[in-house]
Amino acid sequence: MTTQHQDAAPVRTARQRERRRRILDSTAQLASAGGFDAVQMREVAESSQVALGTLYRYFPSKIHLLVAVLHDQLEQLHATLRERPLEEHDPADRLVRTLRRAFRAHRRDPRLAEAMMRALLFADRSVQREVVAVTRLTTALLIDASGLPAEEADRRLSAIRVIRHTWHSTLLSWLSGHSTLAEAQADIETACGLVSRAP
Repeated sequence: MTTQHQDAAPVRTARQRERRRRILDSTAQLASAGGFDAVQMREVAESSQVALGTLYRYFPSKIHLLVAVLHDQLEQLHATLRERPLEEHDPADRLVRTLRRAFRAHRRDPRLAEAMMRALLFADRSVQREVVAVTRLTTALLIDASGLPAEEADRRLSAIRVIRHTWHSTLLSWLSGHSTLAEAQADIETACGLVSRAP
């Protein structure tokens, strides 16, 4: 039987929203300072001034926590995209510009970026709902960034998915030291070019 936790339900009250915000901020700060291993449930509870049992009701594990932080970061990127519209007209150019913005943010905070991507990599079925939410948000962000009309975006959805996969894998490869920044950016540009060639 799947265990339900409080975060599965919509956060309804201002107090709940504020508590969840403290938890996510504390998690991000710990990951930023010490990476994936620095995020421990007891430390998150203490730094966010939340009882440990309450934290577990919101997030059953550190993987749930870090995937939620990733979702939160993507929401911020999506908001930035809407506040600072892209000037490029070509969908591929728009996507490249957007993902370069994302890479700049990750370069400023590589430990947090690696912690979030490792959590996404390690996520099992218990985190399926949260991972699906991240996947949907990433796809929506890429579609918005491309500037494609809804019908055209539907036709090019496979290319969008390939771009999403490439973004995640190249980011993880670069953060792990397995590829250079130039290689990661070149791979991203190659993948983004698919959206212009898609049927």
